[in-house]
Amino acid sequence: MFRNWVLAARIACMAACLVTSAVSEAQQRETVITCINPASGTSWQISIDFDKVTVDSKQAKITPATISWFDPADGGNYTLDRKSGDLIAIVASSTGGYFRHGRCALETSR
Repeated sequence: MFRNWVLAARIACMAACLVTSAVSEAQQRETVITCINPASGTSWQISIDFDKVTVDSKQAKITPATISWFDPADGGNYTLDRKSGDLIAIVASSTGGYFRHGRCALETSR
C-alpha cells in the first residue's frame, strides 16, 4: 500500500510539473491585448513579447504584478497592472504633465 501511495505521489508531482511547464511556455511568447480609453471609448492594441521583454518593441520591465515601459513617441511612462488591467500613462509636459487612463483585456496575456 505504501508503494502505491509513493507511486501516486510521483505521478501527481510529474503532472504538476508538466502543467507548470506548459503554462510557463505559453506565457513566453508574444501576446497582443486590446486596451480601451474609458472616457472616449477608443481602443488600441499593444503587443507584449515576454521573450524579448518588450511592449510594442520598446524595452519593458515585466514583473508578476506590473508591466511598465517608456514610449519616446509621446513621452509617456506606461504601467499596466497585470491583475486588474488598469493602464496608466504619465506624460511630462511644459505645463506640468498629465495622466492618461485605460483598461486592458488581459484574458490572453495570463
